[in-house]
Amino acid sequence: MKPTTAATHKIAIGLSAMCTIHCLALPLVLALVPSMAALGLDNEAFHLWMVLAVIPTSVYALTMGCKQHKRYRVVVLGGAGLGLLATAVLLGESAGELGEKLLTVAGASLVAFGHLWNYRLCQQPSDCACPTSSNG
Repeated sequence: MKPTTAATHKIAIGLSAMCTIHCLALPLVLALVPSMAALGLDNEAFHLWMVLAVIPTSVYALTMGCKQHKRYRVVVLGGAGLGLLATAVLLGESAGELGEKLLTVAGASLVAFGHLWNYRLCQQPSDCACPTSSNG
């Protein structure tokens, strides 16, 4: 696996985790520390920027990994997660607070799982019957 692909997987997993933490922990943080509301972390622009960062990162890492191991279910899983995240952003508050949270957490979980699965598949030795060269 290329170092850039491995790093991209890790970045995408981190962004998905940040999205989930933001979605689930922010209401608690705002209740405990009301002055955090001044940072504007609870507005919809944060969700939009996160999705705009996650989509290209995920598409790159998932497709590069898929080129290596040829397991397209990984891309379908990650794509479904990206679709849920995009739906959460597009529907926003019209889905209701609970609906938006469920879409976000489900989407971020699928994206993270897809990247983890892709990363592990890329770490496995290929099934190539080609002779390996050795220096010795």
